Amino acid sequence: MKHLLSAGDLSRSEAVTILDTTAAMAATQEREIKKLPTLRGRTVVNLFFEDSTRTRISFETAAKRLSADVINFSARGSSVSKGESLKDTALTLQAMGADAVVIRHSASGAPHVLARSGWMTGAVLNAGDGTHQHPTQALLDAYTLRRHLVGLRGGVDPVGHGLDGQHVVIVGDILHSRVARSNVELLHTLGARVTLVAPPTLVPVGVEPWTCEVSYDFDQVLDTEPDAVMMLRVQRERMGGGGFFPSALEYSRSYGLDARRFARLPDHAIVMHPGPMNRGLEISADAADSPRSVIVEQVGNGVAVRMAALYLLLAGAGDASPPGHAENPAPIEGAA
Repeated sequence: MKHLLSAGDLSRSEAVTILDTTAAMAATQEREIKKLPTLRGRTVVNLFFEDSTRTRISFETAAKRLSADVINFSARGSSVSKGESLKDTALTLQAMGADAVVIRHSASGAPHVLARSGWMTGAVLNAGDGTHQHPTQALLDAYTLRRHLVGLRGGVDPVGHGLDGQHVVIVGDILHSRVARSNVELLHTLGARVTLVAPPTLVPVGVEPWTCEVSYDFDQVLDTEPDAVMMLRVQRERMGGGGFFPSALEYSRSYGLDARRFARLPDHAIVMHPGPMNRGLEISADAADSPRSVIVEQVGNGVAVRMAALYLLLAGAGDASPPGHAENPAPIEGAA
């Protein structure tokens, strides 16, 4: 596994390997001493051209838990704000000996350019690019789903399993959501059925080839008794003041997970959200704070997923197995 750029690059076996490695990493985080020596001497750079809180802190925590040296680079106030190009920034990081670069960028495709340009030899992890991809978010969502729907509900060890037969409904601003795109690809790869729900104005043009179903009626989809409902944030900052829906109240009435819709969910169904939440718009307090909400757990699982990704990229089969694994997972090939 050289880079992690897109959820769509992962085969089923590769995705399951990451999820299984995540389970091993999560087990180590329940110990009194959480830090592992796995990446001692390696340098990970968090290169964030776009504001973030959860993702940046999660990657930083993951790298530090693996004993890597971490450099946080923010475009704001840096040489980038003075006009430095992505190429020159990459060459600078290469000269500093970066072993991996975690990049978040407002331009779709920026991580791919960085990975395939030859400007640097280190691994590239996509932490979100424009409205395109967010593969580690999809992986942490899949890990959360597998733990609850296959492990806790099914009563079996989820290690080695995908999400076969599970129905996941993703609701909200699909048009601007890299989380939705990544989840559609990864959940389909893992065997899940995915239904997207949104007003027509927030469904991308050309959605027909996507490996999912599309509906404009949230209440009708709830009749299918989904196993999980993932609510997406309305990304007003990407809308440019455009009228994608008549009003916030109208949107909430038609596409919000309010108390009435939450009560209609099957007893086993879980509620998800990638955060940050717009409470009262796409999700109510009843749903967000319910015992069936796994939103806070998603944040915690993000650290373990990113530990797994960094481990597989930088250690792979050449180093010691992560504690909890009977055998060292093979490095993933073909991701990029």
